[in-house]
Amino acid sequence: MAAPRSTLPVGAPPEQAVRQAALVVLVGVSCALHVGKLPVAIPVLGRELGVTLLQAGFLLSLIQLAGMTLGLMVGLRADRVGPRRVMLAGLVSLAVGSGLGALSGSVGMLLFSRLVEGLGFLLAVLPAPGLLRQRVAHAPTLARALGWWGAYMPVGTALALLLGAPLIGQVGWRWAWAGLAAVSLLAAEALRRGIASESPLTSAGAGGPPSMWPRLARTLRAPGPWLLATGFFLYSGQWLAVVGFLPTIYSQAGYTGALLGMLTALAAGINMAGNIGAGWWLARGARPGVLLAVAYAAMGAGALVAFGAQGQPVLQYAAVLVFSGVGGLVPGTLFGLAVVLAPGQDTVSTTVGWMQQFSSLGQFVGPPVVAWVALLAGGWQLTWVVTGACSLLGLWVALRLQAAWRDRPRAL
Repeated sequence: MAAPRSTLPVGAPPEQAVRQAALVVLVGVSCALHVGKLPVAIPVLGRELGVTLLQAGFLLSLIQLAGMTLGLMVGLRADRVGPRRVMLAGLVSLAVGSGLGALSGSVGMLLFSRLVEGLGFLLAVLPAPGLLRQRVAHAPTLARALGWWGAYMPVGTALALLLGAPLIGQVGWRWAWAGLAAVSLLAAEALRRGIASESPLTSAGAGGPPSMWPRLARTLRAPGPWLLATGFFLYSGQWLAVVGFLPTIYSQAGYTGALLGMLTALAAGINMAGNIGAGWWLARGARPGVLLAVAYAAMGAGALVAFGAQGQPVLQYAAVLVFSGVGGLVPGTLFGLAVVLAPGQDTVSTTVGWMQQFSSLGQFVGPPVVAWVALLAGGWQLTWVVTGACSLLGLWVALRLQAAWRDRPRAL
């Protein structure tokens, strides 16, 4: 009897695969700079363009509108034509959106530019796990690579938060936006040169690109993609709301300048420890449900202390670090599970697209809801109610994902 066909990709040679994985992660970091550039610019945008707190909430979340509405379709397309091609188109779109933002003379124009950036961001980052799966054949190495990929957002956000305030102070926010447009174009060129063009994925024995609708049906019939998407929704909304408004919260408390940027950058950057740790532990056989449960519990407790312990700034900031750092286990674990719980190799990007759609929905809804609660309460003291509800539901998702992982058809 013939041996069954392997479900793992052939991949690149080990050393080349590591270099290509590192390049993909760096491309993701360059994309995350566009998300992190806004929080430190909110006070300046308020003075120059009259941006209100509620409008700032939508500016933070509007970049996710494309992912919220088109994630599944982009995932299907990436599985059909190849993730590299879609990522290149996304990086160019990010550059165009950031360039439009630099020319904005009104809040409406700035909002439109964020829509364009959102489409580019989606196209550039969504296919990356599928591309990593193509290029990295060794399962433990793939788990670690996906853990590093999960860190692209906190690393890029932290860099933007740390460097954004002094850069905007020196050259203004418009030139900062223009500079990031150039960064995206450079990232596109690096990806084009560093990773060879791929052939579209083919289904076993089909000899051509797999049809879109059967892949869509298989993805949405499987429970794994739904659980993964819900888990990302419950994580992403509360994380972006808390980290995105930290500069505003600290500015209202009297912190300014370099200290403000450093505090916010550390809170965002420490999230990478959880992402990388998730890949490390999964590669060594840790149960993903346990990692997720620990993360959601830490986020709930961290937010409770961060926004409930008024008048104790050191304790509150330590709780924010726990919230973000341990919470980073969630995306690293979910990306690792996506390549396992997808119905097949030809649906990895589709599954990630469904995850991205719910992740973007959480990031779209989270900041405006937190801003609305803060306006009703006259302060940030009730923010923990929103994040706590998300964390409790996350514990239930962690239990369900653990059961799905236990019954998986192949090893991680």
